[in-house]
Parts: sequence; C-alpha cells; structure tokens
Amino acid sequence: MFGDLKGMMGKLKEAQAKVAVTKQRMNTVLIDEKSSDSMLKVTITANRELKHIEIDDCLLENKTLLVESLILTLNKAIDKATMINEREIAAVASEGMPKIPGMDLF
Repeated sequence: MFGDLKGMMGKLKEAQAKVAVTKQRMNTVLIDEKSSDSMLKVTITANRELKHIEIDDCLLENKTLLVESLILTLNKAIDKATMINEREIAAVASEGMPKIPGMDLF
C-alpha cells in the first residue's frame, strides 16, 4: 500500500535535515523596514530576531509617536520575515517529502 516504507522514512529524515539547515540560514536573511517618515529603521532576521534599531532624534522627543512608529514598523518587518520564513521552509519541506497517495499536503 505504501510502497517502500524504508525509502520514505529516509526521505523524511532528509527533509527534516534540510528544514533544519534552512532554519539556520534564515538567521542570516536580514529584513530592513522603515517607518513611513523614515525616522525609524529596524532590521530583523527571517527568524524574526531583532538585530538593529535606528531612531531619529526627533522621535526621542515624542514618546507617543515613537511607540506608534515602533509598533507599526516592527509589525511590518515581522510580517515580511514570517512570509519569507514560511515560504522557504515550505519549499524545502515539500521538495523532500515522499509522495504518499492521498496525502497532498503541499
């Protein structure tokens, strides 16, 4: 029914290893995002780890605006990072998955 079960298990292990390598590589993929007024810039990895924040001095004088800019800019960066991360992991996982009848997951 499932054909070569040992071969499928081998492919699953290969896929798991490729996913792990891809997750590590996502630490080196940097996403830069800036606020609409360019007074705030953030850099995060595709694994959503914050790496850098640059704040214009004008924002430091207005706490409310700073907080709003941080929230909006970080959320945009996180959305981009999540999209990149999920796309890369899905591509690697689906490429290494054995074809099991009735299990069209990707």
